[in-house]
Amino acid sequence: MLLDKINFPEELRQLRREELVSLSHELREFIISNVARTGGHLSSNLGVVELTLAIHYVFQTPEDLLVWDVGHQSYPHKILTGRKSRMPSLRQWGGLAGFPMRTESHYDAFGTAHSSTSLSAALGMAVAHKLDNIQHKEVIAVIGDGALSAGMAFEALNNIVLNSVNLLIIINDNNMSISHPVGGMERHLTSLLKGTHISRIKEFGKSVLSFAPTPVYDFAKLMVGQAERVIAPHNMFQNLGISYYPAVNGHNVEELVGTLERLKSIRGVRILHVVTQKGNGYKLSETDPITYHGPAKFDRDIGIVPNTTPAKRTYSQIFGYWLCHTAQSQAKLVAITPAMCEGSGMIEFAEQYPERYFDVGIAEQHALTFATGLACQGYKPVLAIYSTFLQRAYDQLIHDAALQNLNLVLAIDRAGIVGADGPTHAGIFDMAFMRCVPNIKIACPANALECYQLLNTAFASTGITAVRYPRGAGHGDFPIHARSLLEATLPIGQGQLCRSGKNIALLAFGTILHSCLQVGEELDLSVANMRWVKPLDESLVKELARTHQALVCVEESTRADGAGSAVLELLQDLQIYIPVLLLGIGDAFTVHGDPQIILHHLGLDADGIKKTILEKFSSYLHPSNG
Repeated sequence: MLLDKINFPEELRQLRREELVSLSHELREFIISNVARTGGHLSSNLGVVELTLAIHYVFQTPEDLLVWDVGHQSYPHKILTGRKSRMPSLRQWGGLAGFPMRTESHYDAFGTAHSSTSLSAALGMAVAHKLDNIQHKEVIAVIGDGALSAGMAFEALNNIVLNSVNLLIIINDNNMSISHPVGGMERHLTSLLKGTHISRIKEFGKSVLSFAPTPVYDFAKLMVGQAERVIAPHNMFQNLGISYYPAVNGHNVEELVGTLERLKSIRGVRILHVVTQKGNGYKLSETDPITYHGPAKFDRDIGIVPNTTPAKRTYSQIFGYWLCHTAQSQAKLVAITPAMCEGSGMIEFAEQYPERYFDVGIAEQHALTFATGLACQGYKPVLAIYSTFLQRAYDQLIHDAALQNLNLVLAIDRAGIVGADGPTHAGIFDMAFMRCVPNIKIACPANALECYQLLNTAFASTGITAVRYPRGAGHGDFPIHARSLLEATLPIGQGQLCRSGKNIALLAFGTILHSCLQVGEELDLSVANMRWVKPLDESLVKELARTHQALVCVEESTRADGAGSAVLELLQDLQIYIPVLLLGIGDAFTVHGDPQIILHHLGLDADGIKKTILEKFSSYLHPSNG
């Protein structure tokens, strides 16, 4: 087995070029077997096996800097750069991250997990080389066709042409992001593939006519030139002033090596167009790359087996059900996603209401301002967006939406701890960064039914209303046939006292309520489901402060500027002075791993909440008789 002997790129470079074909098969099998055991990103990694081998074979990494865009296709890279033995720990607590991390390996030149950052980062590195007069090192950015749809990538391309640097951009064109790509960039890349075919026909014609008499050859050359100007596609990259090298087969490792070796000898900014197949080499992922994009553990021989046991609806599915049902009676409802149709639970809506469904591609800034334009014309946009991606559109949230006080629903998925995807995808900042913005209401449902009802409330209200909910199965029952319950709204800014106890009151924001109820039972404490971060239930906070000796605010988000901070601000405004304990995420990024392990580590599971209360507020639990 060749792969057994390869732990670092310098060992890879000792192989003969023809041996890379066998190594690519071994590497692909290794990835399939490991992801089947751990879960993780599969299709995207299978698509870049040969490309990864070729890059590390030709370039002197880590001296030559390699930047992966998004980074969910970095498993082959990790395996070849000293982390093969740790792959069984992938995305688990204390194990390898699912994305490149500078702290994990010096081969990871830049930490990436959000889309479309590679060109900007790589340009910065290349400019640094220029300033330091380093001419012998290369900077390579690998960016997917879906990632090229984002504004940040266009901004970088616009700036790249102004800098005389040494930079190789590899477009990994697999006609996919997580979902199928949308928009003009996808069509442009497709047209460039046609241009590649024209170039090959032209080269073939040259070889055939090379023996023809000179007048015949010259006439044929003239006619080909005229035809090429008519049918050949315009090339955006060349028009910008960037050297473009036509598409090569991304699964022919020997061709890739030869092409990269030629490009290595050329200086300046170069774009290489590489065509790959997402999921290549594993039939199940080839035919269904979306399902196999990020599977949980599965049997590699039979693939992902659908769970026949009725499962609880996830919060994403509940949102999707709400979207379809509400659209039946609300003709002005339009739904927008920045390339996350499947993840956000919007497949059925897209099928049932295609004229009111808008996938704008990986373009969160555009998504939000596009929504505000619809709102200006009387439509009620529902923007389905992950918490971690909403932060990419913060200026648009403030400037375009909130400042104009437009009517908009933000359905914020993946709020709180997300688990295996780690700190780059943790939804722990949205409460804080939204709470300080005027004209925004923030709801945090505690269970499945409440999520549905708060979405009703958000759609019925004016202004911007954000409903934030976590990843995974919905808590509690979801009475799908109880129309009166599902059509109900909840009062804005009003919480609910769930349990009456003694001395201490727990104020729970979101699904962490269920851990708080467990602690409340064990310590005989009052527990409130606050439901709203903004506006807060002032009367409930006042009553709990009046009837208890201490308050504990619990949230699955940052303590700084979070829901607990809002409670403290309210108490100060009311000049109510009472001990308050804030339980949330401190001044540090979270890590990757099982969400329950992370919550335990943060002291935000039932045991951790109970332990902290006993340590900090024991005197209120066991008051002295004197």
